[in-house]
Amino acid sequence: MLTFTALPAFNDNYIWLIQDTQRQLCAAVDPGDAQPVLNWLAEHPQWQLTDILITHHHHDHVGGVSALKAATHARVIGPARESIPNLDLPVDEGASIELIGHTVQVFAVPGHTLGHVVFFCQTDPAQPWLLSGDTLFAGGCGRIFEGSPEQMLTSLTRLADLPDTTRVYCAHEYTLSNMRFAQAVEPNNAEIDQRLSDVRQLREQQQITLPSTIAIEKRCNPFLRCEHADVIRAAEEKAGASLDNSTAVFAVLRSWKDTF
Repeated sequence: MLTFTALPAFNDNYIWLIQDTQRQLCAAVDPGDAQPVLNWLAEHPQWQLTDILITHHHHDHVGGVSALKAATHARVIGPARESIPNLDLPVDEGASIELIGHTVQVFAVPGHTLGHVVFFCQTDPAQPWLLSGDTLFAGGCGRIFEGSPEQMLTSLTRLADLPDTTRVYCAHEYTLSNMRFAQAVEPNNAEIDQRLSDVRQLREQQQITLPSTIAIEKRCNPFLRCEHADVIRAAEEKAGASLDNSTAVFAVLRSWKDTF
């Protein structure tokens, strides 16, 4: 049984620490800053960091890799098609890795960056989990820096097809702003209204809003709802034109969110 701890970094990043509490082994995900992980390890000297997982090359995800590797000698696993510091195990679409005794699948999800990967585990079929990096957020998705809207939508659609019970561990605390945007897109969606209210309460108490689940995202995330009539209508009103496919709808939503 694995547990997940969110270590805050920078303004809104989370470095996820995946922990095997029986063996006291752990892995760090996207450590843009080494210090939060080093501090945790210093406070828990009986624990060993075995692996560092990287989803993509942006500095706020890899900036702490070298220092963490030097301090712990952990194995660095990351996307084969991107430049990752101290990379020991390059992975890409279809790869499977062993992580603290669990089999984890690797999916290539181009869009935010061209080589972005995510990590999916369903060792426990009742509670699968996904490390989604900056591809799928709670209530949103990453900006398109290197890929195309078509690539990003394809990547998101693939993640939406994972089991509904999949817990989604993304890399940023963006949920409040994402849900405000979702409400602007679907003002008549009662589930979005309720989720926005819940998220507001959590953030007022300075509590984390993650993880999400695939089921929640399919009900509340506009970027996973590009085929829904209300979302299409909102995108067409924003574009001032008819949109004849989901990619066009997604592109309008993403452009809208960029300046929301």
